Amino acid sequence: MAIVKHIKSRNANYSDALNYLIFQHDESTGKMILDEFNRPLRRDELYVDGLNCNPDTFDVECYECNEHFKKNRSRSEIKSHHYIISYDPTDAIECNLTGEKAQALSLDLAQKIFPGYQALIVTHTDGHNGSGNIHTHIVINSVRKEAVKRQSYMDKPHEEIAGYKHRSTNKFLNYFKKELMEMCIQEGLHQIDLLSPAETKVTQAEYTAQKSGQKKLEAINKKIIADGLKPTSTTFQTQKQEIRNAIEECSSHSKNFQEFQSLLFEKYQISVIEERERYRYLHPDRDKRITEKALGTQYGKEHLEQLFLRKDPITILYVRSHLRLVVDLQKNVKAMQSPAYAHRVKISNLQEMANTIIYVQEHGYNTQTELKDAFSKSQKQLDQTTEQLMEMNADLKNINRQIHYTGQYFAQKAIYTEFLKAKNKGRFRKEHTAEIQAYEEARDWLKSFYPDGKMLPIKTLKEQKASLQEQIDQQKSSIRSLKDLTQDLRTVDKNVEAILHNQVPKKQKTREPEL
Repeated sequence: MAIVKHIKSRNANYSDALNYLIFQHDESTGKMILDEFNRPLRRDELYVDGLNCNPDTFDVECYECNEHFKKNRSRSEIKSHHYIISYDPTDAIECNLTGEKAQALSLDLAQKIFPGYQALIVTHTDGHNGSGNIHTHIVINSVRKEAVKRQSYMDKPHEEIAGYKHRSTNKFLNYFKKELMEMCIQEGLHQIDLLSPAETKVTQAEYTAQKSGQKKLEAINKKIIADGLKPTSTTFQTQKQEIRNAIEECSSHSKNFQEFQSLLFEKYQISVIEERERYRYLHPDRDKRITEKALGTQYGKEHLEQLFLRKDPITILYVRSHLRLVVDLQKNVKAMQSPAYAHRVKISNLQEMANTIIYVQEHGYNTQTELKDAFSKSQKQLDQTTEQLMEMNADLKNINRQIHYTGQYFAQKAIYTEFLKAKNKGRFRKEHTAEIQAYEEARDWLKSFYPDGKMLPIKTLKEQKASLQEQIDQQKSSIRSLKDLTQDLRTVDKNVEAILHNQVPKKQKTREPEL
């Protein structure tokens, strides 16, 4: 999947950015790599373009623009913005993505997203930070050179006017990510949803700290091993990662926040408090708390509360929710616990109702209409996917026929050639009846299938079959997932209907929803 990273720089020397993109650098030290004559080594493969500037004179033109508008004169000002688009490593293998194609796509994207700015667009194929993926750097001067038409993502006054500075706001980054996702989907490249918060959020600073810490640890361990001792640890972890690991361990053994809070402190001396509807963690070696936002959604209040609820579903009846449908369901279930309903509602039914409410809460359905729409959409998608699978199976059957008759044709072709050359064709046919009939059957079928007479080679057909079989396997996997989702929604929809009408939900014969 393609992802985008943003780095802002207060460095007034634009030549540094130009040199980094053009010449080889040591990733650990950041220093330029020189040859035996003390000259910088150019990167093995790169593609360079300039937007509203000549790439060779990018640095000079940025200085001139800044002077013209009397901007970027103080040390504290942001001089440039550096965006990195990293494509999925498998795109090069499975989607035929090349450095040249990535450069063309990124240039088109930069022209759309950064109109009026001076920008340097450079694509490398050597892998960023050793990841082995194709990636593109877009470095822009923070000052807009030319005025443009105001765009929907511009939320600052005069942002479209020449001389005003670029603001990398959340609104702009979401716009950037949306355009990048649409481009990748359109080009058939691997892509994930960039607009959803990351389950595990690792910033560039944390990544760098982890890499640097690992290198130091390995140097220390090397000395320890040389002394004949065994290192106590071989993997360096940042404080954030230590907190993540502790959360995963303690949350799996906790039924509520109080248990989680106690266990986290007892085992790892990590303190956690709830503040402004968020969890905040304090590592024993820190003075300042780390928010759940800095760790990722998987370590936040919303996700962990869902984990606690799964272990004690009845708790959902007392959890405050902003979803109207959840509130209505909670009221009705509580009403059903009155003496009038007590003899009708068993613990198993109560747990099933609680699980239904958890499902609604977890998937964010605000009204019953939203739930029914989701069920209808899932059912429709399942029908379409099943129909597509039937078409794929028909295509596979067709390819198998082509392979069969093509193989049969070439297997008996030599015998048929001898038959045509034989002086006594009647006797030859009698002696080789089965082979000749097989050849003629294959020939006639292939003639009807290939009216132009251009047969596909066996190798091509087998490649098509392998590719189609892979698609069929993926389609079957999608159908299994859609069937599970549709069944979950059907069960939840029926249970919601029963709860809202003060009825005990009937035990479903199908599997319980995966919460």
